[in-house]
Amino acid sequence: MTTEQTLSNYLVSSDIIDWKTPQIKEKARKLSRGMVNPVDISRACFEFVRDKIRHSNDYKLNPVTCKASDVLQHKTGYCYAKSHLLAALLRANTIPAGLCYQRLTIDDGKPPFCLHGLNAVYLPDFGWYRLDARGNKEGVRAEFSPPKEQLAFPILIAGEANLPEIWAEPLPEIIKVLETSNTYQDVLKNLPDIELTNT
Repeated sequence: MTTEQTLSNYLVSSDIIDWKTPQIKEKARKLSRGMVNPVDISRACFEFVRDKIRHSNDYKLNPVTCKASDVLQHKTGYCYAKSHLLAALLRANTIPAGLCYQRLTIDDGKPPFCLHGLNAVYLPDFGWYRLDARGNKEGVRAEFSPPKEQLAFPILIAGEANLPEIWAEPLPEIIKVLETSNTYQDVLKNLPDIELTNT
């Protein structure tokens, strides 16, 4: 059961989800102007990050970004970084938002695997709802249409998984790769992964 105290963890401003920086607060205000419904505000924030922040590998762009404010400044980021910005914009609008991950194949249907970053937002009418702002392209179409979930990637083979947790902060493996990589190619060569445990 989600409590008010638990939800407060998903409103925190931190080193990575740095929503209290002036540029994040201003963009969050602009995106939510004239809106009061959390669904409408969440959709506006989602569509901005999905459509206006370019996926680093899709567009072959540097620099490598990690902090939400850097993603906004440079208008580019891997899925992980884009999820940091979306969480920040939602939190700046007092909407609880967390980070989620999938484990997916890197090369269409066979190992190795890597993590893929996305978000969950808490909407009073629906509860936790996952959304994926990595950016649409041919064969990838993520949408915001609660309560129906439409993520960028389905789980198709053994070894792939939807990780069930909703984290308030990014996984250390994610931060390490983004903060130690100099180019988008470096990230591509070192995509983070975690081993699945059998429960």
